[in-house]
Amino acid sequence: MIGALGLMKERRFLPLFVTQFLGAFNDNLFKNAMIFFATYQIFNSVEQETQFSAIATGIFILPFFLFSALAGQLADTYDKARIMRIIKAAEVAIMLVGAAGIFLKSLELMLVALVGMGVHSTFFGPIKYAVLPQHLRHEEVLGGTGLVEAGTYIAILCGTIAGGLISPNVAAIAVICVALAGWLSSLKIPPAPPLTKLELDFNIFRSSYRLIAATMHIKRLYLAIVAISVFWTIAAVLGVLFPPLVKNVFHAQKDVASVFLAIFSIGIAIGSVVINRLLKGEVSARYAVASVLAMAVFVIDFHFAAVFWPVNDGPLLDTRDFIALSAAWHVLFDLGMIAVTGGMFVVPLYAFLTTTVEKSQTARTVAANNIVNSGAMVAGSVGILGVTQIPGVSVEDSIWVVVALCFASAFCAWLLHKAEREPHGPDMLP
Repeated sequence: MIGALGLMKERRFLPLFVTQFLGAFNDNLFKNAMIFFATYQIFNSVEQETQFSAIATGIFILPFFLFSALAGQLADTYDKARIMRIIKAAEVAIMLVGAAGIFLKSLELMLVALVGMGVHSTFFGPIKYAVLPQHLRHEEVLGGTGLVEAGTYIAILCGTIAGGLISPNVAAIAVICVALAGWLSSLKIPPAPPLTKLELDFNIFRSSYRLIAATMHIKRLYLAIVAISVFWTIAAVLGVLFPPLVKNVFHAQKDVASVFLAIFSIGIAIGSVVINRLLKGEVSARYAVASVLAMAVFVIDFHFAAVFWPVNDGPLLDTRDFIALSAAWHVLFDLGMIAVTGGMFVVPLYAFLTTTVEKSQTARTVAANNIVNSGAMVAGSVGILGVTQIPGVSVEDSIWVVVALCFASAFCAWLLHKAEREPHGPDMLP
């Protein structure tokens, strides 16, 4: 069996990995450049900053909720490689709009491009997971899934750092170049012909309802999707809180916010690799409960590190001044471990989605997951915005919402682990 890293030498995996890596990089380069620009150059209050961060997160996620069912149908009905090439060509056009917004310092154009990138990711998401069981052997799927997750978060790291450090004009040129590179790499993805033929339903609301109803009757899929959705709600809440938390609690500049997001991305990538080693290719949730409970412990410690942060006046700290504080290493360690345990939790759950049903149905299964995930993430973004507006509730107090979500994830994972040990035959969507 080719080891997980050995897949990087294979044409059946490497072009897909590069294509999804560049897409994730571009998403985060553009989104973070926009959010940091608004947080540090336009708005001057924690309420406005948190509100804009939540709005940007919400409008990026909304297309997943609206169009995932159609994306899943298309991916299961047509050649997945061909669809990916069309999607990556569309990304070039979207980034031209985004670049115009950056050059003109127009938040309106930037938000239009952000919606476009959300649509782009909606149609690409089901394919990048659904193509794995078609191109890889069964025992390679968990390793391939782990590499895709690890690569996604390394890309988030690189895009986050670039979005926080490079100038707006350089970012405008970079997003176009990266989109072109992603399109070129998609040309090398081997064909992935359809394994079924569906009659497409273009009514996005009816097709979404039918897809979710068809998927959620399978117990293991239902529990995996709910657990993944709670996890991504945690990620959405932390994504909303990070920029105002860094500026107003840790009293630091935007480059420190980039460090926070970078540490989080590295940690999830590490967790993705660690869990693949522990499970040795087996698709199982047996480590999920322990992983997410450990995550809760580190979230609680992170909360208290924020409450007792020693610096709250004077100029905002840059990265060098921030890491010179001994308390900063405590904060960064907590962030890293939150992410490592999170990666260990979520990667096997994605493998459940692609191995529980027939290969001809994997894209629709991932699409159903994306619909539920996106709804949960939008609810989390809006919900945490509402929590921060409650009189007397500070940004650091809002971290307790994440703790509660960790315990909800642990319960879902426990139920999933019980369900996977029950006898079952092959599952099919109706």
